[in-house]
Amino acid sequence: MIPVRDYLNESRLIHGRIIFLIGAVLLLTLLLVIRLGYLQIYQHERFSTLAQKNRIDLYSLPPVRGLIYDRNGEVLAQNFRVYNLEILPDKVEDMDDLLDQLSRIVELTPADIKHFRSVLLKRPSFERQTLKANLSEDEAAVLAINQHRYPGAELQARLQRYYPEGEVASHVVGYVGRISADDLESIDNKIYRGMEYIGKNGIEAYYEDILLGKSGVTRVETNAHGRIVRQLEQIAPDTGKTIHLSLDIELQKKSIQALKGFEGSVVAIEPGTGEILAFASFPSYNPNPFVNGISSKGYSELRGSERRPLLNRALYGRYAPGSTIKGFMSLVGMENGISHRTESYCPGFYRLPGHSHRYRCWKKPGHGLLDGHDSIVQSCDVYFYRLAKQLGIDRMHEGMSRFGFGQQTGIDLLGEPTGLMPSKEWKKQARGQPWYPGETIITGIGQGYMLATPLQLAAATATLANRGKKISPKFLSAIEHPQSQIREAIDPKVIGIEKLRQDEFYEQVISSMRDVIHGKRGTARRLGKDINYQMAGKTGTAQVKSIAQNQTYDEENTIKKHKDHSLFVGFAPLDDPKIAIAVVVEHAGSGSRTAAPIGGSLINYYLTQRLGIGLEEPEKKIADNSVKGTTGS
Repeated sequence: MIPVRDYLNESRLIHGRIIFLIGAVLLLTLLLVIRLGYLQIYQHERFSTLAQKNRIDLYSLPPVRGLIYDRNGEVLAQNFRVYNLEILPDKVEDMDDLLDQLSRIVELTPADIKHFRSVLLKRPSFERQTLKANLSEDEAAVLAINQHRYPGAELQARLQRYYPEGEVASHVVGYVGRISADDLESIDNKIYRGMEYIGKNGIEAYYEDILLGKSGVTRVETNAHGRIVRQLEQIAPDTGKTIHLSLDIELQKKSIQALKGFEGSVVAIEPGTGEILAFASFPSYNPNPFVNGISSKGYSELRGSERRPLLNRALYGRYAPGSTIKGFMSLVGMENGISHRTESYCPGFYRLPGHSHRYRCWKKPGHGLLDGHDSIVQSCDVYFYRLAKQLGIDRMHEGMSRFGFGQQTGIDLLGEPTGLMPSKEWKKQARGQPWYPGETIITGIGQGYMLATPLQLAAATATLANRGKKISPKFLSAIEHPQSQIREAIDPKVIGIEKLRQDEFYEQVISSMRDVIHGKRGTARRLGKDINYQMAGKTGTAQVKSIAQNQTYDEENTIKKHKDHSLFVGFAPLDDPKIAIAVVVEHAGSGSRTAAPIGGSLINYYLTQRLGIGLEEPEKKIADNSVKGTTGS
């Protein structure tokens, strides 16, 4: 039987399939047209930029960091040329393989690679990142010859920070270091585009925005191998501004030299301007290895040293000020109606009424009858025990705070501590305990809870030299614009004037401190010999470990860490002060024996050798200085 074909149905099926195919073709064509329009019109700018990137490269041009000079034009921070191995991540297909190959021609430490990878995660892939800085001549030569073998790796000439004075000024100038992953959390990546270094501490960190400058950019055309064919456009970077500090590097060197063999600090200030002349902390460290990352071994040695070279003692060291505060205590007493001429008897100890505990004077037999003037000259403790009892701790707190004790000075360095001028309220909040009368007594001679930094002592002494005019200490003397070479001087910052009920109070205390140096019984009378100007000063001996009532301090048989600190504050000349100084020498015994000679020699060096004051022969002695020195505070 011959089957009958349904031509009509087959015809309908074929026509349906044709219509479906035509529809599918039209739909696909429409989608292709839409996609083409989307790419050509809506996404035109994006893909045009991507196409340009195949032949156009953008290079960030890091600025030259501003220089740092001392007050006499000596360079404290400069830049020199080095060769760096840098990586452009966008051009690297296999980073692990590239690092492995590069390690065969350049010495790469685990620290180099770790730092590179940490920064790589947080910086844009189109920015060059330093893998290793300051290549040796051999490494740079080998890399230059073989660079074409390592796409993405480049040899670049850069400027690197260098500190010619090394450890002498490290605690002042500080140092720059490579930007870390932690730094990237807080900085603006746009500002630091193309940069590898940032100020880590000291002046380098405090004035980062002035020294930094502004990045530039250059657009270049490259061939298929990444080689530069021509430069298309360049925006030059702006060089960082030059900073002139008030620091006298020669006085700074003398200060460091004077502290050799000890741990301690020296701070010297020009009273009339607040400019810091010396800011020495010893022992110190060389900042140059920190620029590209000091080795773990080197850093561990610095961190682990018992002498703590990384500690900036001038800024962060907090010490009991001892007898150096007695002049200020006298001012507080006079402000509260206790005359400087009031006499008091010193039998060698003091007892609170109704108590048997003896608060001893440094001079066991006692000083006998003396007034406020003689109590400063001879540094009698008993006089100031009685004065403290009369004032009470809260009036002492209020009066001493006026001269900056327990407060920041406002210096242009980061992280300045406040020190501590205790009060009843402070102890209640800090310790949850009441204030005891005996604590008032020992605070009167700068012991107990009271703490001051060498900077605070120097600033307070400068205020005294200014007869109450308080000027915030500072390092920045001037800012120089590198293009115009115009120097912008920084004016002193007067933060207050401590007016007393009578101007005579300042003169009485200064006269007393003058006789500490020039009087027959002054604790630092040796400093007054053979100088043709008048100096005011005060020695101090700060007890480190308390001594029981039935014991006597035996310095010779006391271990070093329990020995007294040696302190001295002073200024000169009296009529027109040019320098105020504070010296703290740790565990060095009495102030008259160690700190005072250091302070006196530095004042004399600055006035005579740097300023030319007092070079003529003295016409007559101010006082009879033939009596041998004592070991008083």
